[in-house]
Amino acid sequence: MTTNNVTRFLDNRNINYKTFVLPRQKLSAEGTAKLLNVPLSIIFKSIVIERKNPGKPILAVVPGDKEVNLKALAKVLGEKKVSPATQKDAERLTKLQAGGISPLALINRGFEIVIDDSVLNQETVHISGGELGVNIRLCSQDLVDLTRASVAKISRE
Repeated sequence: MTTNNVTRFLDNRNINYKTFVLPRQKLSAEGTAKLLNVPLSIIFKSIVIERKNPGKPILAVVPGDKEVNLKALAKVLGEKKVSPATQKDAERLTKLQAGGISPLALINRGFEIVIDDSVLNQETVHISGGELGVNIRLCSQDLVDLTRASVAKISRE
């Protein structure tokens, strides 16, 4: 079993979760869903978003079968405009490799986390485990509670 900061965090809070070890490479949500043999709609991906004006970086968490609706996200955050960070900037801001960026690894790291409201339709979801090759399945409500995320409709087909 893989142990890292995310799994230790979950263990310390007695959260029920399951770790899956995947190839140590950046996988798409589709690739992850295929390897785990689960619906794409329960694979939640983390997208680092930057504000036009200075402020906390944003982590948008959306299902694998959708993309971030930047207009909806900006509206939820009270911003005029937001844009996805480049891979280089995402890695610099999170100090994590792309493909290993996890909402659970960014708790108390100054990020504003917004999860798509479709999370509430799922009993469990899969998210990155905070490093390449680690995927975690946990209860959707635990993800929302642990990250103290805002939940809003921020995705589109």
